[in-house]
Amino acid sequence: MLLLFFILWVILNGRVTPEIVLFGIAATAATGAFAYKATGYSAAVDLRIVKNLPLFLLYILNLVVEIIKAALSVIGLVFQAEDPDPVIVEFHSGFPSRLQNVLLANSITLTPGTITVFQEGDHFVIHCLRPEYAEGIENSSFVRLLRRLK
Repeated sequence: MLLLFFILWVILNGRVTPEIVLFGIAATAATGAFAYKATGYSAAVDLRIVKNLPLFLLYILNLVVEIIKAALSVIGLVFQAEDPDPVIVEFHSGFPSRLQNVLLANSITLTPGTITVFQEGDHFVIHCLRPEYAEGIENSSFVRLLRRLK
């Protein structure tokens, strides 16, 4: 986070001089200290983010692929002019982390044809346009990737 603060400082100043670098270091340290104190953020969180960065990038790529596949499926459903057969599915993700549960809930909602109706802790209630959209949702690629988070 401190590195990002410093990079932002340099970008906003538009040039690099010894004075800007020195003031940037001081401003970065002060802003970082405030952020750590106010939010409880720590260097361990930074390390965890850096360690999981490849997994997050893979997760984003997987999300884009799943959105495209689901969008094509929903488009096919629209052009078939069939009535959807919506279902409500409940399951527990088993994730202890709030981050994992929120990422899963948002990923499900971003995927066309499914909406997270309710999420509390690891309990999910999902609305799916078709029963086949609900099949294996508790073992989806999202869940498998989120289980690998450390």
